[in-house]
Amino acid sequence: MLTFLGISMVVVFTYLIMSKRLSPINALTIVPIIFALIGGFGADLGDMMLEGLKVVAPSAALLLFAILFFGVLIDAGLFDPLIKKMLGIVKGDPVKITIGTAILASTVALDGDGTTTHMITISAMLPLYLRLGMNPLVLAIISLLSLSIMSGMTPWGGPATRAITSLGLDASEFFIPLLPTMLGGLLCVLFTAYVLGKKERERVGVIDIDYTQKDTVVSHLTEAAATYDLSESLKRPKLLWVNLLLTLTVMVVLVMGILPVPVLFLIGFVVASMINYPDLEQQKERLLAHAGNALTVVTLVFAAGIFTGIFSGTKMVDAIANSLVSIIPDSLGSFFPIVVALTSMPFTFVLSNDAYYFGVLPILAEAASAYGVDPVEIARASVLGQPVHFLSPLVASTLLLVGMVKTDIGQLQRYGFKWAVFCSIGVTIIAVLTGAISLF
Repeated sequence: MLTFLGISMVVVFTYLIMSKRLSPINALTIVPIIFALIGGFGADLGDMMLEGLKVVAPSAALLLFAILFFGVLIDAGLFDPLIKKMLGIVKGDPVKITIGTAILASTVALDGDGTTTHMITISAMLPLYLRLGMNPLVLAIISLLSLSIMSGMTPWGGPATRAITSLGLDASEFFIPLLPTMLGGLLCVLFTAYVLGKKERERVGVIDIDYTQKDTVVSHLTEAAATYDLSESLKRPKLLWVNLLLTLTVMVVLVMGILPVPVLFLIGFVVASMINYPDLEQQKERLLAHAGNALTVVTLVFAAGIFTGIFSGTKMVDAIANSLVSIIPDSLGSFFPIVVALTSMPFTFVLSNDAYYFGVLPILAEAASAYGVDPVEIARASVLGQPVHFLSPLVASTLLLVGMVKTDIGQLQRYGFKWAVFCSIGVTIIAVLTGAISLF
């Protein structure tokens, strides 16, 4: 009963947001409540939702202060030199732009944080995409896929950390055999960027941008800059190195884990505001300028907390996991790592990483042990579906991403689903060929 109820809830939820029958916020809130009532969980509904909100509260705080922090730095012009340099390299060629996007996003994603990756990549590249008339969804899916490979497979990224922790594994034993797979995944992302870039080149052509030393980034990107309210009066070119040092300091502290990430970005936002806009009225204006985007994303995160709280609290997650294990034929036992890799795509799409890696993965590892499969292979296989996972509306950084490119989650899913599946299958094949997971 719970299995049927859980699967039905996920199917209805996915249909409603992809068909635009409901907004993601409404679907994330209303659908699980209705199914919980159908299942007879009305008495515990409030506690389950509150527990879900508690779980996502740190993510909501992180996104709120990260948006404000990077928003102030964008206003101050921190990324203008990067855009100018990128313009000089790509020279208006969509293929070069998409490949450059993949390289930039993959580099930034090395810290394993999705919010940072999207904030920097989209902030730096979106004005250029808009200036050339390129589809912002191309930028979004390349940034998302780059993050899914780098954050999904590195031991300090969220998915791998959870997999290692839940199965009690050694990080180096998990990661070193996975390195060729990760490199292969990056090649898949670059290939995707190349193909999408060629399509954009056929659509908009190669645009000759006359970029001289006297010109400014804003003069070339006036239309795009208007989206972010980037007026010259907000620029702080004399503070460029100060802002860069502040950003690098925040990133180093983030990687070292000295402070909780939400607290770190709150401090960063406060310091950035005081340095760049010492006048209290200016600080208030910058806060209000980014409040709309921040509120939308934070609301989505809390709505996702309602969904995950009910999904976990009703034990629908456990029921679906147990049903999966029970229907796997014994003849597929020797292919268990492949089964885990392939099923990780739909499972991580409908479940949060916490629910999957701490709830489902131990069950799968236990079942695999009956067939003589090492748990470390199951852990490696479990991260191979991350490109699909990052399309889920339950991923906080993806909600930030769609907000930054002014689209909705349904559009991003429809556009990027086939490329996410391509990357997931690609890394699975590479993992088998390089021995990260065994075929028999």
